Amino acid sequence: MKRKYKRLYFVAIGLVLLGLATGLILNALEENIVLFLSPSQVVETPPPSSKKFRLGGVVERGSIIKGENAQVEFRVSDGTTSILVIYKGILPDLFREKQGVVADGKMVDRIFQADEILAKHDENYMPPEVAETIKKMGQWKGQE
Repeated sequence: MKRKYKRLYFVAIGLVLLGLATGLILNALEENIVLFLSPSQVVETPPPSSKKFRLGGVVERGSIIKGENAQVEFRVSDGTTSILVIYKGILPDLFREKQGVVADGKMVDRIFQADEILAKHDENYMPPEVAETIKKMGQWKGQE
């Protein structure tokens, strides 16, 4: 093989390998991105049941139902829409009604199956994503 063709051959192989590596990296990043959605956004454009995302809002008053085997059902609301959440596990100490919450999981048959529940830190704290969503909906009652 002439030097010119040998060099061209190695450059072509290098470009193919670079393209494959870029494709694998982009695929891995896409799988690890977790969207944050409010209940209204979930109802408007439901995500695929295989896609994990974070659901944020406020735990509705009177909606917490504790079942067997540490299973808990409650509703998360953004002021206009609420979604039923089912979680099996130990809830954070700060979890209670009318408090901000972020649930990590996926939708299954119009019910959010949570894998993890994150509660707010104190009575004044609200996750930034939840606060922004509530502000957009015109339901914000907190400080600016």
